[in-house]
Amino acid sequence: MNNSSKAVNHLQTSITGMTCGACATRLEKALSRAAGINTATVNFATEQADIGFDPKNTDVKNISTVIAKAGFGIKESDFHFEINGMTCGACASRIEKVLTKMPGVLNASVNFALENAEVITVNNTVSREQIENTLSNAGFSAEFRDDAIDQDELHRQKEAAALKKELFTLGISAILTAPLVAQMVAMSSGLNIHLPPYIEFILATPVQLVIGARFYKSAAKALKAKSGNMDVLVALGTTTAYLYSVYLMFSLGQNATGQLYFEASAVSITLVLLGKFMESRAKRGTTAAIRQLMDLRPKTASVLRNKEEVELPIEQLKLNDIVIVRPGEKLPVDGNIIEGQTEVNEALITGESLPINKKIGDKVTGGAINGTGMIKVSASAIGVNSTLSKIIKLVENAQAGKAPIQRLVDRISEIFVPVIVVIAICTFLSWYFLNDDLESALIAAVSVLVIACPCALGLATPTAIMTGTGAAARFGILIKDVEALEQAHAINAIVFDKTGTLTTGNPAVVDIHAITIEQNDLLRTIASLQQGSEHPLAKAVINHVEDIKEIELLPIENFRSHTGFGVEATIDAQRVISGNAEFMHQNGIETQNQIELAYDWESKGKTVIWIARDKDLLGILAIADPLRPESTAAIAQLKRLGVRTLLLSGDAIRAVEEIGKQVGIDESKGGVKPKDKSDQVQALRSEGYRVGMIGDGINDAPALASADVGIAMGSGTDVAMETASITLMRSNPELVPAAISVSRATWRKIRQNLFWAFIYNVIGIPFAAAGLLSPSIAGAAMACSSISVVSNSLLLRRWKPKTII
Repeated sequence: MNNSSKAVNHLQTSITGMTCGACATRLEKALSRAAGINTATVNFATEQADIGFDPKNTDVKNISTVIAKAGFGIKESDFHFEINGMTCGACASRIEKVLTKMPGVLNASVNFALENAEVITVNNTVSREQIENTLSNAGFSAEFRDDAIDQDELHRQKEAAALKKELFTLGISAILTAPLVAQMVAMSSGLNIHLPPYIEFILATPVQLVIGARFYKSAAKALKAKSGNMDVLVALGTTTAYLYSVYLMFSLGQNATGQLYFEASAVSITLVLLGKFMESRAKRGTTAAIRQLMDLRPKTASVLRNKEEVELPIEQLKLNDIVIVRPGEKLPVDGNIIEGQTEVNEALITGESLPINKKIGDKVTGGAINGTGMIKVSASAIGVNSTLSKIIKLVENAQAGKAPIQRLVDRISEIFVPVIVVIAICTFLSWYFLNDDLESALIAAVSVLVIACPCALGLATPTAIMTGTGAAARFGILIKDVEALEQAHAINAIVFDKTGTLTTGNPAVVDIHAITIEQNDLLRTIASLQQGSEHPLAKAVINHVEDIKEIELLPIENFRSHTGFGVEATIDAQRVISGNAEFMHQNGIETQNQIELAYDWESKGKTVIWIARDKDLLGILAIADPLRPESTAAIAQLKRLGVRTLLLSGDAIRAVEEIGKQVGIDESKGGVKPKDKSDQVQALRSEGYRVGMIGDGINDAPALASADVGIAMGSGTDVAMETASITLMRSNPELVPAAISVSRATWRKIRQNLFWAFIYNVIGIPFAAAGLLSPSIAGAAMACSSISVVSNSLLLRRWKPKTII
């Protein structure tokens, strides 16, 4: 394969999704029929494809599409790196275009606010060097992150150093510009105080040509790439004012006193620098949440190796290592306590403000702060598999994404600079030919160039998203991506599962009614049967029996689970079944004599389990799962947000209705099978609702996937959390309205930011064109536009869930 920066004409890549030799044959045929592909060989055993193609007629993207249409996948590589040299949103849009045109690149996403990029490529077709060379040719540079922790720290140090440099440059610029400003203020106050022309020239020239060189460099790169950005406008505007003043100075000599516009160029540059500095500082605030999470990761850990305690870098830890954590230290790994007890502060991970007691056998999360006790922890997850790393990745993904409205803004930013240049030219020509006034024409045109700011447009959406998702993460609400954030703000119906969401998920046996055998025999039989089940109700039965020491469980054979109904097995050569009343009826078991007692239990919110042997009903049990104390408040908050609430559960209809009544749910449906939950969700969507589904079990995964927004409780299964769009790190249903609330708050900020970004230009540009704004005021207004947008986004950092007690 050719890895040079020229077009690829030979591709060797891994193929996913093949299950047999026929798959390889089918893919070969599909590739061979595609335009531009000359040869195609697919090896099923090695899962590799060797494809020769004509780069004039097709490219790697098209080949990837052919493979996808054939029903297979192509292995991808994911590059994450920092980008240096961007000055506004138009730069990010230009870089995306440049990267996307690279052979082998499937997708490129650049975030101007975070100053980073993600490039997805066909595996082994693009190298880091190629990306670096491509960016260099476009006038930018890339910094790849090899070691996440060290690179984060390095990036932070570079960021701080860059801010110091910016501040120093701004200070020098301000000092040189101050006399020009003083002269301008004096003149506007009626005082006849003027600096000699050569003094103005000496003060303004370093500002224009040395300090302002950054604008020329960036503008030159943009123009070379046949694009435009903010720096093109600043360079054009300030250079025009500066050169006009130089011309007057050399033409009129001392008579030019009071007629020069050096202050217009110098003040504009200084104010733009001030705006960029304040913008940089403010942008650091939008990424504070990720920095706080990253700070939770300790650099080293105390580990027992060969019965000796050694201090090792985090990167050298292994699974099942015994880690010693002393009071006040951060936990370096996820794991289980094997010695000691303590209190753990997980506030920055789960949003839980109170320390949590932990003892032997309890799970702990890396990044949490150990309290007063020394503990030993057996590592169960390290590195990228740790909870903290997954949280950071989720937050980064959400912050790096682009909302659909941002893509529209990007298209506007692309044409923004050319349009402004045209307006400035028209302004100049209008003033010059209609008023025969070269000086006024120049100043009006310069003001138009200086006041226009595409930066604010580029910052409006991403800064709000970064701050909003960061604020949510601080309270234990992890939003997977921008699409989830967008959908969540429009949710007007929430579907709850019962067990583990509105209830604690810790059911217990509360009533027993034996019919044809003794109570202990009934418990022995049903507990023995439930040994093969992973259902929470089965665990409740087994736990209850284990507390009764004298009951020993029996061996079972031929265990089968009937999802949504019950289980069966052979015990002592007899068929035993257990489940709901419908399961009994399906197996010809008469339940009529006990139906009244079962209804009574269900009307109190209890779940009834029936058990029969052969054709005889042995008895019934009642299991209660206590409501979470926050459930009622959560439903009330959702109603205040105008959200319809529904409860879907496989439990008996009466039991589910009682639970729904207790918490104030709008509609409750019992007896809903797992496969039917997603159908119910789809039915709501067909009625026009934006539906959120909250659950924590593996049975909830299909419904979570079919909802507009799937919300998983943090205490739930990995399957539910992977499927969901939003993960709640605490098992607190009040976080559900909180998630909707932060989404709506973020979307409000996006709309506000776009308003301010557009209003500055919509009002400012006509005023500048009309000659009502001097270049200095125009520069100040341009600086204010970006600062106001970022500052408005930062207000989201004050967001707190109103529902959390």
